[in-house]
Amino acid sequence: MTFKTIALCGALALVTTSTATAAELTRRPFGQTPSGEAVEAFTLTNAKGVSATVITYGATLQSLIAPDKAGKKADIVLGFNDAATYVKNASYFGASVGRFANRIGKGRFELDGKTYQLALNNNGVAALHGGVKGFDKVVWKVLSTKSGPTASVTLGYVSPDGDQGYPGTVNATATYALDEQNQLTITYGATTDKPTIVNMTNHALFNAAGEGAPEGAMGNVLTIPANGYTPVDNELIPTGAITPVAGTAFDFRTPTAVGKRIRDASDPQLVVGKGYDHNYVLNGKAGGALRLAARLADPKSGRVLEILSDQPGIQFYSGNFLDASWVGKSGKLYRQGDGIALEPQHFPDAPNKPQFAPVRLDPGKTYRNVMVFKVSVAK
Repeated sequence: MTFKTIALCGALALVTTSTATAAELTRRPFGQTPSGEAVEAFTLTNAKGVSATVITYGATLQSLIAPDKAGKKADIVLGFNDAATYVKNASYFGASVGRFANRIGKGRFELDGKTYQLALNNNGVAALHGGVKGFDKVVWKVLSTKSGPTASVTLGYVSPDGDQGYPGTVNATATYALDEQNQLTITYGATTDKPTIVNMTNHALFNAAGEGAPEGAMGNVLTIPANGYTPVDNELIPTGAITPVAGTAFDFRTPTAVGKRIRDASDPQLVVGKGYDHNYVLNGKAGGALRLAARLADPKSGRVLEILSDQPGIQFYSGNFLDASWVGKSGKLYRQGDGIALEPQHFPDAPNKPQFAPVRLDPGKTYRNVMVFKVSVAK
């Protein structure tokens, strides 16, 4: 293995390389926050033309490059080219979200007889993705980097006791690893010094046709192996029920274009969500071996993204609130439906729904969420 140092953007970037079959890691500056904190970018690249870029602001997946059936590469993750825009944007593009991903109704939950009030940052009715300043809005520390055969970067963040209203000091980690099988594995971990709740995930918005594609992501063909989903109330908080998908617009057990039924106003759940913004109850055992959670394919380019997960659910969000307010990496305005999120996680509002899988984390235990984004080309 060899090491090379190159000048880039007025600073030094470290490049680690090895054999032709080993993934490599590059490191470069990515701007800074308004307070002057430096943000770095790490790019993991394998020999098959697949690469992923992660930035330290929000432990964010900034880019995922995948070739199509003709070998043409495209970025299939929505995002921006500089740290300053990520700081200004509130759409969580590619971010690691926590302490608790998704919504907690009224921002309240009870633990060991004590009620905790969290920051209300979702129309004043819920705590969303960890609060006003969740894991997505801080600069994470670089803990380790590694080159092939699997290239990886591990980032860490310490969330103090009382942060956004949550109890306990939480040490969170996010590891991104790319191998030669075109698999980007994200592993989230957390420990605590007192009982708390944790539910982390990645909020990447994908478009298998390519970020900024003029047709958007509504033509992407989606498969979700789930027999049920959790319907929501008018505030998008799960009611606590699990509804079968059979015979509804929520049935993606067979491959279906994302946009085929999205405007079906006869389904009140699509009306309240302004599209899809719902948690699916994944088939198979949670907490064990990874199993398929979703498959996204673009018929024109042949690009395929498979998501494997060990979590009980996956949130499907169809980009309903993108309103052309932001210019993306390719210089195109991001509009409604230009990208979709597929977020492996525990169920929303789980702390207030005892029928859902528990999200409690105690001292001496380790929270873990493993997801794999595997890119390929349809045969």
